[in-house]
Amino acid sequence: MADLNQIAHRIVQESTEPRESAPEPPKTPAQASGRRGGLKGGKSRAEKLSARERSEIARKAARARWSSKETAQ
Repeated sequence: MADLNQIAHRIVQESTEPRESAPEPPKTPAQASGRRGGLKGGKSRAEKLSARERSEIARKAARARWSSKETAQ
């Protein structure tokens, strides 16, 4: 039989320390496939764009970001 102090210590530890949990795996094969594609898609898209196209996309994103902050205030 284990010592009561050891049991109490373990109970307190389990109830107060955060648990380290692994990220949940995708639930369906389609979700897993989408995740893999999503990790590759942005990088390959950026490689195919010219510097001018990337700049236009960034400019549009900045406008959208700043315009939403102005209307929210």
